[in-house]
Amino acid sequence: MNLQLKRPLAIIDLETTGVNISSDRIVEIAVIKVSPDGSRQVKRKLINPEMPIPPGATEVHGISNEMVKDAPTFKQAANEIKMFINNCDLAGYNSNRFDIPLLVEEFLRAGLDIELNDRHLLDVQRVFHMMEQRTLSAAYKFYCDKNLEGAHSAEVDALATYEVLEAQVKRYPQMGADVEAIVKFTGEDQIVDFARRFVIENGVEVFNFGKHKGKPVTLVLKQEPQYYDWMMKGDFPLHTKQKLTEILNRTLLKKN
Repeated sequence: MNLQLKRPLAIIDLETTGVNISSDRIVEIAVIKVSPDGSRQVKRKLINPEMPIPPGATEVHGISNEMVKDAPTFKQAANEIKMFINNCDLAGYNSNRFDIPLLVEEFLRAGLDIELNDRHLLDVQRVFHMMEQRTLSAAYKFYCDKNLEGAHSAEVDALATYEVLEAQVKRYPQMGADVEAIVKFTGEDQIVDFARRFVIENGVEVFNFGKHKGKPVTLVLKQEPQYYDWMMKGDFPLHTKQKLTEILNRTLLKKN
């Protein structure tokens, strides 16, 4: 194994009802957990999204309403999934902008908080785009010299992502072989909320949208406290609202 792991790495791929993190749901999840000794465990589940799967989504991943009608809901499967990825670093293809944010939303909807502050989040797509700038199928062909059969099956895509990562570690020794080094190499931004409504600038959380873009969140909450209420009532992801509340609570504690 080219990859050097200090703790297990969970490679995640989701198939969903759509691409809106706030409103869409998971219909299939596959996780390949790779241990430091190179051994692998695979968990794959169809998930009942509790909403109709749009025909356009079914055309992409082949999962129909009929296929998931007797599947567990995410809430029913949440504890099992959380335990499987517990103490793992997380990886995937475009995972930092889609799979992980949507997975966190599903956990929050299920009433489970999953803390990722101590996890490394490795987006294999970011390495690929820095080096080659192609799609997952092209990455698989380029790095592994194989055609990706069955793309948009979560397990197939997750396994292909792991194989691509293994090949990247071998091909680009300059980026290092452990997860922390690769994340540092790719220059992934420090994440406040996965929807990136907030970002870190000079060590301070600032708004990344709207009329307050670039302003410190704590300053806006002090000067315009009603902005907190507006965001909490608005169509923002649960994770964004959770982080906003954490910042507000820290602000109130400092004030007191």
